[in-house]
Amino acid sequence: MDSHDLRELQATRPLVHHPAVRILTVLALLFIFLLGVNGLGDAFKSLGRGLLDSFFAATENPFMGLMVGILATTLVQSSSVTTALIVGLVAAPENPLPIANAVPMIMGANIGTTVTNTIVSMAHVGRKDEFYRAYSVATCHDFFNYLAVLILLPLEMATGYLQKTATWLSSSLTGVGGVDYDSPIKGALKAALKPIKSTLELVSESPKVQATLLIIVSGLLIYFALMYLVKVMRTAMSERVETLVARGLNQSPVVAIIVGIVVTVMVQSSSITTSLLVPLAGAGLLTLESAFPITIGANLGTTVTAFLAALAVTGPNAIAGVTIALVHLLFNLSATILIYPVPKIREIPLKAARNLARLAVRSKPLAIAYVVILFYGLPALFAVLDRAL
Repeated sequence: MDSHDLRELQATRPLVHHPAVRILTVLALLFIFLLGVNGLGDAFKSLGRGLLDSFFAATENPFMGLMVGILATTLVQSSSVTTALIVGLVAAPENPLPIANAVPMIMGANIGTTVTNTIVSMAHVGRKDEFYRAYSVATCHDFFNYLAVLILLPLEMATGYLQKTATWLSSSLTGVGGVDYDSPIKGALKAALKPIKSTLELVSESPKVQATLLIIVSGLLIYFALMYLVKVMRTAMSERVETLVARGLNQSPVVAIIVGIVVTVMVQSSSITTSLLVPLAGAGLLTLESAFPITIGANLGTTVTAFLAALAVTGPNAIAGVTIALVHLLFNLSATILIYPVPKIREIPLKAARNLARLAVRSKPLAIAYVVILFYGLPALFAVLDRAL
């Protein structure tokens, strides 16, 4: 193919693949995402305090908050969506979700996001060796996050470590003007929200109904904006992501963690990062020990979404949005520092993943039951027990 043919081929490429169009698409999707977060806050302000108190009363129990985080994330298949919604609720003017109640929900979102790569590993179920390698790499993420919760949830309940540290850090940020900055984006978000509210006023005259509909619309905006953002970023960065992951293989743990962070920030999804590792492991190109630090990096990289959501928050409770975003970051940082550097502790999720993979190879129904029980059955059981007791 000569240079003339190449130029013709490039000229006939779909417009959506043009870099400028991709950049504009990403910016538009980010704006829609922030619009959803902003709308969520306005909607809860309109609903009033009494209804909100009763709605979130269940999350006063930290274990129920944890289960809500797990179940919500497994249902939408994205911790980014869950954490963005949590930021919006915490930072809403009426403060419908106290920070203390939201901390276990953030932990639960971390666990719930691991269901995706575990499901992806099922594609290798027909070949025993491949399935063992893929399933062990997938479930080590599950066990790491469960171990993190087993360590940090009791610590948080006893000391308030995450909330207190995040509150101190967010207060420091406001001290230098980082959060109080009057961004022109906030004015644009308010302007964009007006026609949505006007449309909802035509649907119903009841302020409560309007607020409820705005919650639904805002939630859908957040969900679809993030889903399409992930899709666009994955398409745009696919070659670079594969190159980065390839370079991260068999590198030092610090380099591998950084690769996991960078890839996750690029594609805005820890699920994509960890799901990329599963087929590589199944093919024998990646060991469990090599995949583990990349997985930890993905956990750290996914915290960026909560900070993006905090940018959309306005009003007197805006600082709370930044605080819960910092809680998410501190939780993952603390888990990494407490678990990974200590060989005996680091080996716990790895051994658990290997043992479960051996059982899964022997019994395929057990592999499916693990996903159903751990990610759906357990949260549902806690909800039933909470109502009964």
